[in-house]
Amino acid sequence: MRVLGIDPGLQNMGWGVIEIDGPRLRHIANGTVRSGTGPLGGRLLRLYQGLCAVIVTHAPTVAAVEQTFVNKDAAGTLKLGQARGIALLAPAEAGLEIGEYAPNAVKKAVVGVGHAAKEQVQHMVRHQLPGVCFGGPDAADALAIAICHAHHLQSRAIRIKVRA
Repeated sequence: MRVLGIDPGLQNMGWGVIEIDGPRLRHIANGTVRSGTGPLGGRLLRLYQGLCAVIVTHAPTVAAVEQTFVNKDAAGTLKLGQARGIALLAPAEAGLEIGEYAPNAVKKAVVGVGHAAKEQVQHMVRHQLPGVCFGGPDAADALAIAICHAHHLQSRAIRIKVRA
């Protein structure tokens, strides 16, 4: 099973693809889709097209998106919400099941602590995906989101086996 993790952002949308192989996780690819400058509609289109290209190239079977937090700036929060809509739309259009996780849930799943620093998260992502090179901080966050979803899927599979 391949998991696509998405870290929504209007300027930079991080993405990471991992593969679940039993209890093991394997890094496939990661990067950042950049929206550039200009009118909002064009920027959202570039994010959508870039994310669709990632899905076609890496053929994930499921996706996970980080839930946004509310900024102090209402206009910024609204724009981030529109980018998050793109992060949900592209995998949904591809027929992927999508998990959604709060930032603290991602940190807890990857580090073990819900208020971990960004450096701690990146260290644990490197530990769980040996040899990974991040395509930027947003890509590292996207890999953490993918790892969180992978752990969720693995624990769900174990619960199903126990019940059977």
